[in-house]
This record gives sequence, C-alpha cells and structure tokens, in this order.
Amino acid sequence: MSNVSVTVACGPYDHMEALSRGLVKPVGIDVTYLGFQSPPEIFARMIKTNAFDISEMSLSSYFNLRSKGDFPFLALPIFPCRVFRHAYIFVNRDVGIAGPKDLEGKKIGVQQYRQTAATWIRGILTAEYGVDFSGVTWVEGGVNTSRSPDADMDLMPGSKIDLISAPAGTSINDLLKSGEVAAYFGARMPNCYQTSQNINRLFPDYRRVEREYFNKTGIFPIMHTLVIREDLHRQKPWIAENMYKAFEASKRWALKHMRFTGTMRYMVPWLNHELEEIDDMFKGGDPYPNGVNANREVLETLMQFLVDQEFVNAPAPAVDDFFIPMVEWAE
Repeated sequence: MSNVSVTVACGPYDHMEALSRGLVKPVGIDVTYLGFQSPPEIFARMIKTNAFDISEMSLSSYFNLRSKGDFPFLALPIFPCRVFRHAYIFVNRDVGIAGPKDLEGKKIGVQQYRQTAATWIRGILTAEYGVDFSGVTWVEGGVNTSRSPDADMDLMPGSKIDLISAPAGTSINDLLKSGEVAAYFGARMPNCYQTSQNINRLFPDYRRVEREYFNKTGIFPIMHTLVIREDLHRQKPWIAENMYKAFEASKRWALKHMRFTGTMRYMVPWLNHELEEIDDMFKGGDPYPNGVNANREVLETLMQFLVDQEFVNAPAPAVDDFFIPMVEWAE
C-alpha cells in the first residue's frame, strides 16, 4: 500500500527541521513541508481556502472559532510557537505611562484585537497587575505599514469593547510615535522603538520579569497550535497520531543537535549559557512540551482570558474537547 501524501504548512522552526528535511518520517505518510515565515498568511489560507492538510493556527482563533461550532479543523496538541509577552508592550513615555495601571482609559494599538499575543498581554496585565481595560479604546492596524482593516472575530453579543481602525494610510507605529496611541501590544516590534527616544518598553528589564512570571505561574505562553482538516481526520484518523509522533521526534532531534558543544548550531554567542538557563527553568530541559496534560495550566489560562475578554461564552469550555486525543505510549 502506498503512503498517504500530506501537506504541512508551518513556520521554519528549529523543532520542525528534521521533519521538513525528511530526517523524520511519519509511518505511512509522505510529508510535503511548506515553510512560511509569516504565520498570519498560513492562518488566512487555511481558514479561507482549506489550502493545506495540516497547518499552524493561532490558538486564540482556534479556541474562539471552534467554540462557536463552525470551524472545520481539529487541533493536534502540538504547540509550535511560544513567546513570553512582557517584552512586547511598548509605550510612548510622553503620554505619562510609568506603570501598568497608567494604561487604563488610554488608546492602545494592536495589530488585531483577537491576536493571541494581545490576548495574553491583556490577560497577564489584568491578572498580575490589576489593570482595568474597560475604558480603553483599541486601535487596530498594521504594525509598521498601513493596511485595510479585517473583519475581527465576533465578540460576544452585548460586548462593550471599544474597537476602531487606524486612520487610512497610517500604521500603529505612526500612531505610537506621535502619541495618538499611548501604547502598543502585539507580536512584532514597532520600528519607532529603535528610532525614537520617546518609545520605551513598559518593562525594560523584561527578561527578569518574564522569568519571575514563569516561576510564579509555570506559564510559558502558547501562541499557536497545529490543526488538521476535520474531513481528513474523519476519513483517516490514524494520520493525526502518526504525525504527532513525528512532530515529537523532530523536536527531540532539534534539542539533541542544539546541545552539541563542539560548535554552536545557532548564531547565539552565549548559546551554552542559554541552554543552562533552559535546564534550570524547564522540566527535562524541554521548553516546548506537547500534549494537553503537560500544558493544561497554560491552555486553561488562555481559555479563561478569552472568556474574560468577551470572545468565548462563560463558563470556560473544557480544553480537552478542543484537541484530538493522543494515546500515551512508552518509547
């Protein structure tokens, strides 16, 4: 019997290298790996045209849209992108923001209100610093280039979120630099941070703050998951489990090669120091564990943030219902 051909669209991550190069081969499957630098392109093509068999997907979009019942994809408990987010809060110091509570009642720029990065930032600032965003006006737009507004995910009926689009021809970067927005939350650095002295991070010592957050909560925020077309999963449910094993094997390959000390695999001058910090912070030296149980606190926290931010109905749904169950096995 010939193998099944499966397309996988995902970022060019180190933990996907062995799979993309064919060094790891899932049983019964021929993988065509399509590496894209821009995750939003992958999300849009999958949602709008079912362009791939398996693709990277915004976790907040997946939770939101799947909870509403009309989203023809199912998630594997694989999490290709995680990012601590305290470093991605930029403020215009001329507006007078000295601490998190000063954000209340201001205009704040976001690439998209629904973006997972922005969802995590709002949730963390509320949970850890008591920030009340009820009086904030959210301004959506391109970060460093202007763009036409997209239709955002439906907020819950009766939502009082004040959401507007950046003026035509302007970017969030422009608005932050001029002070028309007091802050920007997101996944990309605004150009003005490197060119304008009036733009600061809210947490200049963000690495210390992020580590303290992890030590307190155990949360390394998940940004993306992987989804498979639901019709394909119904036809061939074995694909998901075999691909899960292949993604895990590819990650183990990356972790092993990253730790070779004869040379440094990545252009990180203090890579060995970074590895020591990983070993100190993360159980088993693996900062990217997969599976629902290993990530339950992270997943449930994001789901609750989506409820609190008026995307998903309360009470928060059970996160297990959003992922294809995987059988635990001994290697």
